[in-house]
Amino acid sequence: MAEEERGICVRDVAADAFIKAYAEHLKNSDKFEAPVWADLVKTGTFKQLAPYGDDWFYIRAASIARKVYLRPGVGVGALRKWYGGAYRNGVRHQHFTKASSGIIRNVLIQLENMKVCETCEGGGRRMTRVGQQDLDRIANAVFREIEE
Repeated sequence: MAEEERGICVRDVAADAFIKAYAEHLKNSDKFEAPVWADLVKTGTFKQLAPYGDDWFYIRAASIARKVYLRPGVGVGALRKWYGGAYRNGVRHQHFTKASSGIIRNVLIQLENMKVCETCEGGGRRMTRVGQQDLDRIANAVFREIEE
């Protein structure tokens, strides 16, 4: 008896491999583009410098898309908490600080324009059917690539 082949979704693939693949997909897409201020902005007040990599905006967008896929109904505030970090005050105590909401909001708006995610009735974002199929297709390709 032949084994049934089941569908591969985002949960079945390692996060770093999926995020790299989806970031490359977003970079090659003509519907998604990094804003002009992406090379100047910090990702949060707790950071001292802007990100070094040229593709950091696409990587963050892929990570946000994955988070929305895994947790439907997540909003900008929850994503700010997730991407936040420690604000180090030198010799004084460090405190947790949320990430920049402008970057997260810009990514979510662009993903909505691509019809990947949509707003929920009670607030937050969730994946559309097209977006879920798109992410599952890329996860399937990553899974097959790792399997070989």
